[in-house]
Amino acid sequence: MARPLIIVESATKARTIAGYLGSGYRVESSQGHIRDLPNNAKQIPARYRSEKWAKDWGVEVDRDFRPLYVVPPESRKIVQTLKRLLAETSELYLATDEDREGEAIAWHLEQVLKPKVPMRRMVFHEIPPSAIRNALANPRSIDSDLVDAQEARRTLDRLVGYGLSPVLWRKVKRGLSAGRVQSVAVRLVVQRERRRMAFRSAGFWSVDGTFATDASEQFTASLAAVDGARLARARDFNEKGELTSSKVVRLDEARAGALAAAADGNRFRIRSVEAKPYTRQPYAPFRTSTLQQEASRKLRFGASRTMRAAQRLYEQGHITYMRTDSTNLSETALRTARAEIEKLYGTNYLAPKPRRYTNKVKNAQEAHEAIRPAGDSWKTPRQIAPQVRDRDQQRVYGLIWTRTLASQMAAARGERTRVRLGGTVAEGTDLEFGASGLTITFPGFLRVYVEGRDDPQAELDGRERHLPSLKVDDAVLARDVEAKGHETQPPRRFTEASLIRELEDKGIGRPSTYASIISTIVDRGYVFKKGATLVPSITAFATTQLLESHFGNLVDFGFTARMEDDLDRIARGEEEKVPWLRRFFHGNGTPGLLGLVSGDHVDGIDPREINLSLGEDAQGVPVVVRVGRYGPYIARGDDRASVPDDLPPDELSVESAIEILEKPKGDKILGTDPDSGLTVLARVGRYGPYVQLGEDEGQSGKKPKRASLLRNMVIDELGIEDALRLLSLPRRVGKHPDTGKVIVASNGRFGPYLRMGKEYRSLEDPLLLFGITLEDAVTVMNTPKQTRRRAAAPPLKELGNDPESGGKVIVKTGRYGPYVTDGVVNASVKEHAIAELDLDQAAVLLAGRREKLKEQGKWPPKKRR
Repeated sequence: MARPLIIVESATKARTIAGYLGSGYRVESSQGHIRDLPNNAKQIPARYRSEKWAKDWGVEVDRDFRPLYVVPPESRKIVQTLKRLLAETSELYLATDEDREGEAIAWHLEQVLKPKVPMRRMVFHEIPPSAIRNALANPRSIDSDLVDAQEARRTLDRLVGYGLSPVLWRKVKRGLSAGRVQSVAVRLVVQRERRRMAFRSAGFWSVDGTFATDASEQFTASLAAVDGARLARARDFNEKGELTSSKVVRLDEARAGALAAAADGNRFRIRSVEAKPYTRQPYAPFRTSTLQQEASRKLRFGASRTMRAAQRLYEQGHITYMRTDSTNLSETALRTARAEIEKLYGTNYLAPKPRRYTNKVKNAQEAHEAIRPAGDSWKTPRQIAPQVRDRDQQRVYGLIWTRTLASQMAAARGERTRVRLGGTVAEGTDLEFGASGLTITFPGFLRVYVEGRDDPQAELDGRERHLPSLKVDDAVLARDVEAKGHETQPPRRFTEASLIRELEDKGIGRPSTYASIISTIVDRGYVFKKGATLVPSITAFATTQLLESHFGNLVDFGFTARMEDDLDRIARGEEEKVPWLRRFFHGNGTPGLLGLVSGDHVDGIDPREINLSLGEDAQGVPVVVRVGRYGPYIARGDDRASVPDDLPPDELSVESAIEILEKPKGDKILGTDPDSGLTVLARVGRYGPYVQLGEDEGQSGKKPKRASLLRNMVIDELGIEDALRLLSLPRRVGKHPDTGKVIVASNGRFGPYLRMGKEYRSLEDPLLLFGITLEDAVTVMNTPKQTRRRAAAPPLKELGNDPESGGKVIVKTGRYGPYVTDGVVNASVKEHAIAELDLDQAAVLLAGRREKLKEQGKWPPKKRR
């Protein structure tokens, strides 16, 4: 008997819904998009391969921007399966996500499958049984405006990427890419780094002390004013290190020390006590960006890691849809939240009436809901743990549950107190100190939730600071008064959380794109992580400079935000897709994209002007950093020197650049071998650093003696004695007394070892090569090989479970260097990147390796019989 077929995007979502509906329905997964623009020439159908537009854009730019959609190889079996199932079904429900991407997936499924049975669009923003039954009972048709908006966005991204990337290949470096939002995000990070590079620190001093009342109660206070003039703080300086006000006093070390000494042991009187009621309202429920920001601050999760956990929670029916810009809660959710608060914390902790939050996000879709626990009965984080085994998902659910409950709780209440105390010290100088306190009388929502901060020095909400009971004219005694030096700090680099907030504030990107924006700029080498911060690479500086100078509109923040607004208008049916794309591409009074990326405009770009200027040397010669075919390099006149692309640009200066330029290049002469009189050289070859005895013999065919460095040696610190010891290898240790065979100590590809005939034994310590005695060597050789097998090296780092395979992700070291593995797939990782490697980055490396194996026909691995 034919059953209705429901198609969703993911297998997890399919299993969840199938479990609710039972055998009366067939639920299958499309595994995301089944159709897209071609990614390479091989994917272009044969009948279009001669068309220039197909090769250049994948879009018919002169025929209403019709996209050339293809079913990629990895989706062909899925399409075949769905077509076969459709032939056996009574009706079709397309139950993809309710946003633009989901609507487009539903439309593509309809176009490819061409159903002959009734087709309905089924939408929901949470997956408990009641929501699924309600969605089945209230289907709709596909929203063509949403589909148009997604197609316009996809077409626009293709035009910008395929238009600008070849310009970067010609003028900067092959393999670079540009993107409509990606390049703007990179520009934000570069601009912040430019500010750091231009920043000039300013020093100032403060005076802090402990004060005691007559009742021996103590509190701390800071010097606020000297002779009525306020003390300069960090906020009083600009980024050039200049004071911005003439009405403040800037203390230097000498004066601060003198004032501290004068105040210490003196009695001061309370001049004012100001007490005010303190009220702190709760935070709004999560939308996509605030969830990503808070998970970054509190859990140290990247945006992609947060969204993977949230996606799984949604697909399993535990939370509502996780891509939203709304802070609204439905009436059902409000009732559920208030019932939970009353049950868990009592009526006192309940807000007097339901709280409804106004969205601060431009073009927010108010019809959608905030991210909250799903259904009308919410499990606590402890209750859900047996159902959700993944630790990341548990922690993200805990954030969502507590934030949602807190949003409907009573405000925190207390009292904030500010005290001023002063007195006259040596030479009649008047000093006034200030202290502040906070007492929480009722914690309200703070009992459940306190929002994190991007600045680790910033004080969290509700942190109490107690002051003793003080009245005006009370006397207090100064103790332990100290002068402290400070320096203003450069603008903080973006973290993932603060960059997402900046993008949202500027109207760039949408909830569904924030995580992919971050992943893209990191994966493509424009940004790398240093701790939690995002650092632009030198390549990012070069590409940003080119785009700002020659394609300024395309990386202008306001222009990019207006394009997002236009896409929203298309989604609402207020703007037509084709005329809008035509204006962007062909121009409308001003040059369009096509005119900018072709002809004289691009030919006029001088690659030599694309550089990071560091200044001039003592002779007035400019010192710049450029990006060439083999990566970034420093240039001063005809001098060149490579620099790592992951060197933070704010660590580059004229002085450090000259130091790099003046480092010895090529061979390093260490000295002369006293026995042969030949020169001893240190070199770096294809397989690493080594030492060599004598120059190359040219046509004679004789190779000079060479020896690799030991694993604990550094070429820059190598001396002639070290080199001669290396060149003495292999070393004859002596004859084995039982076998009469010679034992030799040598350094090989896999480290130091002993050899006796065809028998080999590894040495743990490389220095044993030069000092092991015959007696010890005999003991090592007599030890059976299997019992000396070295235990597996412990992992260098444990990162968590891979979101795709579920395997434990660890960083290990092997014979070819460090690598990351989930137990099935291994991916190499650079040694300098290990310290900053997190689960997000490791998951990307492993996913990339799987894709490579797929291309080679080696994935999935064949099961062993």
